[in-house]
Amino acid sequence: MSDTTTTPRSGGPRIEILLIAAVCIIVLAGIWYVLTQRQQTLRSSPAGLDGLQVWLASNDVTAYNFSSGWPIDQTTVDLLVLPVYDTSLDETHTSPATKEELLLQPDEYDLGTEAILTKAQRVPTLLVLPKWRSGMRLTGLAHPFILIGKDGIAKTLGDVTGGSTPEIVFGKTPFTEFRYRSTVGEELRASLYAAQMFRNESCTPIIGTSDAMILGECPLPSGLEPDDDGSRTSMLVLSDPDLLNNHGLRLGDNARIARDFLSSRTDEGNIVIDYSRTSWLRDPFEEPERERTWADLQRFFGPPFLILWLGGGLLLALFLWRAALRYGPVLRDRAEPGASKALAIEARARLMRLSGQDGALVREYAAARISAVASALFGPAHAGHYAQEDEFLKFADRQHPAEAARLRSVLDGIQKLPVRTHAVEAIHLIDEFEQVLEQITHDA
Repeated sequence: MSDTTTTPRSGGPRIEILLIAAVCIIVLAGIWYVLTQRQQTLRSSPAGLDGLQVWLASNDVTAYNFSSGWPIDQTTVDLLVLPVYDTSLDETHTSPATKEELLLQPDEYDLGTEAILTKAQRVPTLLVLPKWRSGMRLTGLAHPFILIGKDGIAKTLGDVTGGSTPEIVFGKTPFTEFRYRSTVGEELRASLYAAQMFRNESCTPIIGTSDAMILGECPLPSGLEPDDDGSRTSMLVLSDPDLLNNHGLRLGDNARIARDFLSSRTDEGNIVIDYSRTSWLRDPFEEPERERTWADLQRFFGPPFLILWLGGGLLLALFLWRAALRYGPVLRDRAEPGASKALAIEARARLMRLSGQDGALVREYAAARISAVASALFGPAHAGHYAQEDEFLKFADRQHPAEAARLRSVLDGIQKLPVRTHAVEAIHLIDEFEQVLEQITHDA
């Protein structure tokens, strides 16, 4: 009968599937990183407002950053701080081609006029105008060379406010101070480097004068469609972001002014620093009540369905456990060199045993045992020679004369066994054969 070989079945998913899954995960993670890293870097840079959120929160003023992803109940927002890093609203941002263009680009990301006005109509809004080019964020240095031009900022302010055309005014000295009286009557001074002010006859100054204000209340453009019966008609405008950003909070009394002014605009509500590009505000009184709630889904996880879910979970665990055992990794002994030969011998022995050929099986066993003992005694180089029965008996005659005669007698008995022999006789010969081999191996 010819040898039968079997190939070990590999367990687990194929390596190609694992590689494809890993590549997909890496690509998705890379896309998410590219989309979020720029804004995260901007928020923590000198031009960002992360420091403002930390400063307010440390002074018991509820404030948090928002970058979209879920609806906000507008009734819980007392003041929406809306930083603008775009001087060309409603226009697509053009990626810079050189390092110089990157340092001098005035826009960080695109914003739309409609989104800004929608937010300003629905909740009190503080619009923070841009001032610095990208070089401020990338280098961490503030220099007049990287200030945004007046025209771009004036256009942005004019697009979101009504009244006469605004005019941007720059400070004539490196540092400009502005007086501010706190809610408790304390005199504070805001200090700004290369101050960026604006003039607009329709705006009411809060910090500064009508000819040079940095913070004022300005009307929204006329002709807007009313959002609801309580639509707002004005918003606050901060022309110089250094009063609130990470770079300017450490100058003068800027941090104290920011805390005092912003906290005076809250009434048990929240200050939201909004970096989103669309409006996520939701009016709970206008939107229809949902017909379905999470409670409807939770009913299916309570009694009596809970027993079914537990049973299904246990069945799934049992299924995965059995699958892991059956299709697990390749066993080490099945993957080593010679595994196919060992499996072939095992299969042949099983077939011979099932067909009742015990005599032939004992002869095959004896030959295999002599080969194994020869390999152990003489090593791989000489095992093939001494694995032959005649040569192994000659070796026994020379080295173990006391056991040689007994070994020859046992081998003769094994060779004379009929094909279909009784199991008791076969086991007796195998036992005696093993005793002789053990004695020869032990003495050697």
